[in-house]
Amino acid sequence: MRARALAVALLSSLALAQPQGASVTIRVDADARLGPMTPMWAFFGYDEPNYTYAANGKKLLTELAALSPVPVYVRAHNLLTTGDGTPALKWGSTNAFTLDAAGHPRYDWTIVDRIFDTYVQRKMKPLVEIGFMPEALSVHPEPYKHDWKAGTNATLYTGWSYPPSDYDAWRDIVSEWARHSIQRYGRAEVESWYWEVWNEPDIGYWHGTPEEYQKLYDYAADGLKRVLPSARIGGPTVTGPNGERTQEYLRGFLEHCARGTNYATGKSGSPLDYITFHAKGAPRVVDGSPAAPGTSHVRMGISNQLRAIDNGFRIVASFPEFHDTPIIIGESDPEGCAACGVRTNPENAYRNGTMYSSYTAEQLARTYELADRYHVNLRGAVTWAFEFEDQPYFDGFRDLATNGLDKPVVNVFRMLGRMGGDRLRVESSGAMALDAIRDGGVREAADVGALASRSARSIAVLVWNYHDDDLPAAAAPVDLVITGVPAGAVRVTHDRVDADRSNAYEAWKRLGSPQPPTSAQYRALERAGELQSLDAPAHLAVRGGEAHVSFTLPRQGVSLIRLTW
Repeated sequence: MRARALAVALLSSLALAQPQGASVTIRVDADARLGPMTPMWAFFGYDEPNYTYAANGKKLLTELAALSPVPVYVRAHNLLTTGDGTPALKWGSTNAFTLDAAGHPRYDWTIVDRIFDTYVQRKMKPLVEIGFMPEALSVHPEPYKHDWKAGTNATLYTGWSYPPSDYDAWRDIVSEWARHSIQRYGRAEVESWYWEVWNEPDIGYWHGTPEEYQKLYDYAADGLKRVLPSARIGGPTVTGPNGERTQEYLRGFLEHCARGTNYATGKSGSPLDYITFHAKGAPRVVDGSPAAPGTSHVRMGISNQLRAIDNGFRIVASFPEFHDTPIIIGESDPEGCAACGVRTNPENAYRNGTMYSSYTAEQLARTYELADRYHVNLRGAVTWAFEFEDQPYFDGFRDLATNGLDKPVVNVFRMLGRMGGDRLRVESSGAMALDAIRDGGVREAADVGALASRSARSIAVLVWNYHDDDLPAAAAPVDLVITGVPAGAVRVTHDRVDADRSNAYEAWKRLGSPQPPTSAQYRALERAGELQSLDAPAHLAVRGGEAHVSFTLPRQGVSLIRLTW
């Protein structure tokens, strides 16, 4: 650890000695609208549903609801898993379905209600994941609860991951769940939810064949639609479709829904109100850097995630019957294990600081571009990150907040919440081509790009300075030119995420990394985790419909510039 700290200090001192990078000109045409700024980022999820109603879970959900101009959708695993509701890493339970001594079904929605009440009270919406298999219905129930720990060989995929012994009983669970939800929340509210069947059936989450998953889906959809025909249900929630097996799984499911024989009804086809797949990056630790040979650092793998999104969109677009069907990327993240901290997985060291926030800005903007390319109906992209109870501060989990303290990545979502209307055409002299990043990542020069939007009386421009390598580097001078501004004068605000602003992690380190912070330190870190401005708001004269804003953007920094009138 001491050697690594010395290496980081050396790299930082070398970066401070560097001159500024090449100047970047970003041009935004406020008259060139590309399409709606769909708030597809307003989706979040996590493995451990019982964290939902913990104090820090409620605090974070309140913040996520507040930052979005539209209702936020929340997806969680283990909503049907058998157990007493005690949370653990990659585990949760609700005990919603059991059998009595005579073998009759018993439904208990107490814990599920506690979870969904927490969402609905905040005007949030469940993305209801129908899973996993209750112990009393699993064809292979023992062992049922796993004892998984990161960095060990403990089995994760235990009895909850198997098909049902009775598909009629499986259908009845979904019908009862839908009926109870309508009674508790009202038909109109439940009609606004999304329902999906299972999670990643192409890997160990499902100990059945693709055909058995299709059967699971058909019976669940039939159970839901019997009670609420207008309910929205989708699948197949496969992993990133970069490999041929997963691509075939996705194609086979779409083919089944389009024209296969429905296992539950015997009719042709299955209801499919939206399509979902996952996409993950692939960070790793690499040795060496030009500035300090012999050291190691994290290198992100954004190309892996963008290729998965590209492949998924391409496959969906190949089915004309699903041309307008919404797509939700059910998990869209820099890698695949939120509960694997940096102690066991050093490649996850990006999570606490600005690597995570700049990556998120870059990835979401490129996801919009890929949706435009394939003309698909992108509805959502779920960030699979929440919070973990009873863990050390900033212990390197993929979470949005640690013990109630927001990480820098949350502030990118706060920035996105201040955008809206239509997306605009952007050109940047410092941006890489989409195909280059998808195929090879950002490995040479940084990608200094932007995402812009226009609403009735405002223009917003999100700018990032991203590189896959977690190494210090020169800041980029940016000249932002916005044309087509329909006002003679505007008010300019500039929000920033970098090492000094909107960054509780760096503030915590400056305090000496306390475990835990004192009450006064905690309050200061809460403030440090809020979205902060680079400069005070200013008024800017617009000449000939053109506005100029110049600033310097550090490596891995993200800025939001808003013009209002």
